[in-house]
Amino acid sequence: MAQMVKHNAEHLKLRYAVYMVISFVLVLWIIKAIEIATGISFSSLGILPRTLKGTVGIITGPLIHGDIYHLISNTLPILMLGILLFYFYNRIAIEIFIWIYLVSGFWIWLVARDAYHIGASGLVYGMASFLFFSGILRRSRPLMTVSGIIILLYGGMVYGIFPGAVDFDVSWESHLMGALVGIILAFLFRKTRIDIDHEENSGDLSEEKKDEDYFRNTNSTGSGEVTYFYKPKDYGKK
Repeated sequence: MAQMVKHNAEHLKLRYAVYMVISFVLVLWIIKAIEIATGISFSSLGILPRTLKGTVGIITGPLIHGDIYHLISNTLPILMLGILLFYFYNRIAIEIFIWIYLVSGFWIWLVARDAYHIGASGLVYGMASFLFFSGILRRSRPLMTVSGIIILLYGGMVYGIFPGAVDFDVSWESHLMGALVGIILAFLFRKTRIDIDHEENSGDLSEEKKDEDYFRNTNSTGSGEVTYFYKPKDYGKK
């Protein structure tokens, strides 16, 4: 019964993660579809640093992409990283996502070069760096496995934070700001309890409980010594 409940809980967590991430990706594709259908570019709604008009881009900039290829290049990592984030960190995933979204956007507005910055790459770098460093800081086996996955799949992304390593029209500032926010959030939330912590502690407690449930006793009889295990009736009562 306990295994069935746990299986159902994991299934619900995965479904929640998939629904949340796909919903966000769907918004990105709907916006691009509207652009294509109307022939109107929304690039002017990107982040334009240090201008009053550009502050709107903190909200709208990550939703807008230059072309289909730009959108596809962000869609795949958003799906992968987003599902990992919302599955393993489901208790704090929305909070982490919003912090990455807003703080990276503000920092881009504050320090980036004078150009319109669009696209969700800041989110991609933010989630990747959070997942990697959070797993290391928490020293949890499942989360460190996630960190390993990030290195294997997205380790090459580190070059994207350097201006000379990407094309001039690519916002390396978005990559850098997103990565920095992810690192800071991994540190700030390193002690915030998540389901993984609860499951690991429950597993440890259950093992201890199994060892303590029964006591061993040996009695001598006419035919030799007899060893048996018993559980006191008042065990566990206060």
